[in-house]
Amino acid sequence: MGAEQPWSRPVRPRRPVRTGLVFTAVGVGLCFVGVAGLGAWNLQVVTQASGPVRETADGFLRSVAAGDTDGAYDRLCADARTRWSALGFTSWVRTPPTVTGYEILDVSVSTDRGRPKGTVSVRLTRDGGVSEQRELTVVREGDGWRVCGDPY
Repeated sequence: MGAEQPWSRPVRPRRPVRTGLVFTAVGVGLCFVGVAGLGAWNLQVVTQASGPVRETADGFLRSVAAGDTDGAYDRLCADARTRWSALGFTSWVRTPPTVTGYEILDVSVSTDRGRPKGTVSVRLTRDGGVSEQRELTVVREGDGWRVCGDPY
């Protein structure tokens, strides 16, 4: 009669759905880790920047209130300096009613397209005691912070 067949292991069914789910879970997990890391980095940049943003705005406004237009002009960003010459900025700052004092009300830092940007709310006091509230935009430029836009 016939020879006995050698034992062979039964064929296990393939499980492509299970494999796909495992790879999907790993991919989603990596995305969560990446998003959490990016969020932590963003938070760190924002919290570390509020001090330098306040100092930059304070130095700029101190120079403006003291009449030191050269010192204030040096704290402007490159974009603002292309729109204002040093002479034009000086005449603008010295046009009455001039700024005689200021108070920093709030500092907020956010990111715009991955770049930190600060907004400083200030109350300016002008000649005659009139006060008004303004916002200064402070941007990171090179290794420092600069006041950008039309400062007041």
